[in-house]
Amino acid sequence: MSAPTTERDGRHDRTAQGFLRQGERPGDVLRGARTGIRYRHGRRGRCRPSAAAAARRCLTIDLCFGALLPTLARTRRVIAVELQGHGHGHTADIDREMTVPALSADVLALLDELDTERADFFGFSLGGLTALQTAVAQPERVGRLVIASTEYRPDGYYDEILHPVQRWGSARLPSEADFQEMADAYAATAPDPDHFQQLLAKCTATAHSHPGWSDEELRALAAPTLMVIGDTDFVRIEHAADVLRLIPNAELAVLPATTHLQVTRRTTALVPMLEAFLGR
Repeated sequence: MSAPTTERDGRHDRTAQGFLRQGERPGDVLRGARTGIRYRHGRRGRCRPSAAAAARRCLTIDLCFGALLPTLARTRRVIAVELQGHGHGHTADIDREMTVPALSADVLALLDELDTERADFFGFSLGGLTALQTAVAQPERVGRLVIASTEYRPDGYYDEILHPVQRWGSARLPSEADFQEMADAYAATAPDPDHFQQLLAKCTATAHSHPGWSDEELRALAAPTLMVIGDTDFVRIEHAADVLRLIPNAELAVLPATTHLQVTRRTTALVPMLEAFLGR
């Protein structure tokens, strides 16, 4: 079976072999044959492709990007990726250390399978680290870069994010309702719903242990970059503002009255911003 993809000029379809299971349609959740990563694929318009990586605390494509994907897919081909352990059955966690470079390699392997040499990247939280790692390590693969609710070094977090037990009840931390929503989404899609807490701990450890990037690496970034955070996010506003100093062609947006988990749901503010940035 096969899933249609679109030629880079958007005028013709061609077939990428090995991605569509029996009964699935283009636009459903699909799976890369070699990587095991599942993704959604929308085929619209004449623009270059975009890739979106799922987040560490939202876990599924629908929960992270469901409010944004329909609009973004109107004018561009969108490949939405669920990272290791996140979401649907074929991204069940595997017996492999979870690292940001490994997640980046997974996404690039999937793009290779889809014969996509270059894409714009939009990553949220752990997905943002994955997208930024890709832009640093493989700059030729990244057109434009959007990193949302993402720190570029461990000191970018507020103290309560690193030590949540000591600051339980902080407005920056997910609420009980937030955790329940994530657990419900995971249970509805994952092969082992009881693995949720272990996966959450694993993803948090991956993000917190990542050393980040040096000033020199950030200054060498070729991709025009948009960083988006909420004013009540995990990431310190001062830390995010440093992207304007460190990354060439960088822009910063701080969404008001917005927590970490609300960033990709602020469609009224975010969609015009993304369309303007990605459309240049």
